[in-house]
Amino acid sequence: MGDGAGDPPLADLVAGRAEAFAALYDRYAAKLYRAAVAMLGSPQDAEDVVQEVFVSMVRSHNRLIAVRNLNAYLFTALRHAAHRRMMERSRLSLTDVDPPAIPVAETDDRLAQALNQLPTEQREVIALKIDGDLTFAQIGDALDISPNTAASRYRYALQKLRRHLEAQS
Repeated sequence: MGDGAGDPPLADLVAGRAEAFAALYDRYAAKLYRAAVAMLGSPQDAEDVVQEVFVSMVRSHNRLIAVRNLNAYLFTALRHAAHRRMMERSRLSLTDVDPPAIPVAETDDRLAQALNQLPTEQREVIALKIDGDLTFAQIGDALDISPNTAASRYRYALQKLRRHLEAQS
């Protein structure tokens, strides 16, 4: 069974039913994309990693039987795919692995500037909490940190965002 009222039944996903994956894509693709843009700063890379998450799920659909929380699973897979993409980018460009700035066209200019100033760890937590709608326990699992650390990073990120936005007012 999926975790949300609109999730396709997990048994249908495990069985590899195309209509179940189509429903899953319809329900989560936009949220995954927004989180990926926040993590990677690139709409093109975000599209690629979201596609990678879904292709991987379809290819290994029989492994989904062990999934307890589909939402958390998807965003954990997204985070891993995003980190692989950042590592790939850093090998190609020989720069550090911090994501580039979030494109201003994707969101309000002031908010984008504030988000761009956050450390990567805080940007990830913000993306998983807001776009992924994950609990701090789920974020902790996804990032391999404690729920308290996830909550602290979120709180500190919000404080930094608030200070930055107030300074621009």
